[in-house]
Amino acid sequence: MREIVLDTETTGLSPAGGDRLVEIGCVELINHVPTGRHHHIYINPERDMPEEAFRVHGLSDEFLRDKPKFAEVAQGFVDFIGNDTLVIHNAPFDMGFLNAELEWCGRQRLTNEVIDTVMLARSIHPGARVSLDALCKHYGIDNSRRTLHGALLDSEILAEVYLELIGGRQVALALSAETEIAIRGSGTRAPARQRPTPLPSRLTLEERTAHAAFIAEMGDSALWLKYQAVEIEIRQMESA
Repeated sequence: MREIVLDTETTGLSPAGGDRLVEIGCVELINHVPTGRHHHIYINPERDMPEEAFRVHGLSDEFLRDKPKFAEVAQGFVDFIGNDTLVIHNAPFDMGFLNAELEWCGRQRLTNEVIDTVMLARSIHPGARVSLDALCKHYGIDNSRRTLHGALLDSEILAEVYLELIGGRQVALALSAETEIAIRGSGTRAPARQRPTPLPSRLTLEERTAHAAFIAEMGDSALWLKYQAVEIEIRQMESA
């Protein structure tokens, strides 16, 4: 299951009032686990930056002047998110801007399923403050880097908050620990029975090489690296 945690920065509060997007940040999750893949773009809003908005995100007219216009980056953004679920804090705000920008450049509105973490947090913590900073404090998530709003940084932080809201981090850790116990045959579980002759791999050398290259692109934090290490350990046990 693929999900995209998303955040935007804008020139103001309403596309109907002439405000525009200036930054989009996206973080990819696979089965609730960050893969290390992300999509991040700054956008020339084709208008001036109000002082109030500048104080929020620090993106000036001068900085954005040579950045691409939304129409020039729309395809890359749409390709990255695909048809997968979007995870957004206060989703109506970001979706309103994204759909307005898409319509202005002659594209279709987004039809992705959307999880609004504001609504999710309110259902889990009724009556509590559910701003991103408040949720970071509640779950003990370090947001000290967040001196200004930034779409990519906020997406990374929101991914951590989202996993806490759905219990994903604990579930991932439990599954990881359970996998190690099953493989090593430690704890209360009996060792897994081994075949006398390992089954031959159905993957070609070309497929294994392509898969290794794909994992390498995810970065050092990719969960695949853990399973890759486990696979090597299994092969060593089978050949011993």
